[in-house]
Amino acid sequence: MASVSCHPAFYTRCSTNKKGQEKNKQKLNCVKINGKKSFSPSKVDLLSQNSGLAIPSVDAEANVYIAKEQFRQNIPTKKQLVDPFRQGFITDEGVGYRQTVVIRSYEVGPDKTATIETILNLLQETALNHVWMSGLLGDGFGATHGMMKNNLIWVVSRMQVQVDHYPIWGEVMEIDTWVGASGKNGMRRDWLLRSQATGLVFARATSTWVMMNQQTRRLSKMPDEVRAEISPWFIEKQAIKEECPEKIDKLDDKARYVNSDLKPNRSDLDMNHHVNNVKYVRWMLEAIPDEFLENHQLSNIILEYRRECGSSDVVQSLCEPQQVELIKAGIQQNNYNCLNGYSFSSGILEGNGLLESLNLGPFSYTHLLQIKGNSKNYEIVRGKTIWKKKLIATPFPT
Repeated sequence: MASVSCHPAFYTRCSTNKKGQEKNKQKLNCVKINGKKSFSPSKVDLLSQNSGLAIPSVDAEANVYIAKEQFRQNIPTKKQLVDPFRQGFITDEGVGYRQTVVIRSYEVGPDKTATIETILNLLQETALNHVWMSGLLGDGFGATHGMMKNNLIWVVSRMQVQVDHYPIWGEVMEIDTWVGASGKNGMRRDWLLRSQATGLVFARATSTWVMMNQQTRRLSKMPDEVRAEISPWFIEKQAIKEECPEKIDKLDDKARYVNSDLKPNRSDLDMNHHVNNVKYVRWMLEAIPDEFLENHQLSNIILEYRRECGSSDVVQSLCEPQQVELIKAGIQQNNYNCLNGYSFSSGILEGNGLLESLNLGPFSYTHLLQIKGNSKNYEIVRGKTIWKKKLIATPFPT
């Protein structure tokens, strides 16, 4: 029995000529590949007519191919109000974006709740889809047409995520995102994550973005051309209000926990050829002791980005618990009644007094990622994480 060899990169565009289509159908109708029947020609024709994409086809006599790029969906050049494929649509009088997402099995940890990396990935994905819907997207990683002309890319300088509840596997969420001005040359992007069924808010996030020249890797002012593109999308709304953003202290080599010789993998690089910021968070959390992570969950994370990390860099993760600092803040803010989710009453009622209640920490960690150099180290990210006692995730009611 004949066997047809197919190379994945070889494609041919389905003919729009009816005679050509009939000819293709006749050839494909009885073609067998490695002894198995091939796909249905009628389904291929339908897909080609509806999408206008190039569809791979098989010719038993020869391998005919066209450019691979012709088998891609075109980036919208005009503003889109609804995107049925991504379950997204424009909100906030034409400038915001909302997308429905489902937490999948590979996005949860052992406790069946979404990981912080999953949440960060969803923030990034919805932000890019927002730009996609705007019609401003060039072929860069979220860069507009004006940015592409000026060889500019976006880089995040600061991010904060507050998590009240972690969605469980199978949870359907709505993620709202919008942008606003941040100073003269920056942009702020915020998110709100909530349950589609109940409206319960899972998390809030805010971030600040600046522009970098892709060739010189130096920060750049916002060109007037780019400002004219994005400023009509700016709105005055904040998911997390920060009147005075907290500054994070720099750790030194005397930090209690140190994880050295971390090296990026190829899969850690994004479309701008530097390590994705979600990988940074993973490196930071890996420095925290396992026994603490087993009983606590992250409720707040603040990140200050200082430098990009390349594929050949060797990274060191430093981590220091900040128990005393957070206890003082907790006492002042909660009027001695509660400390970051813990009630003092249990320790006091058991006869252990206030001291027992204060020994529930640490609740906060300060982090630093740095590139190890020959003569000096270079900061990548400073971070601060705040934690609370892990709650058992309840399944959906039956």
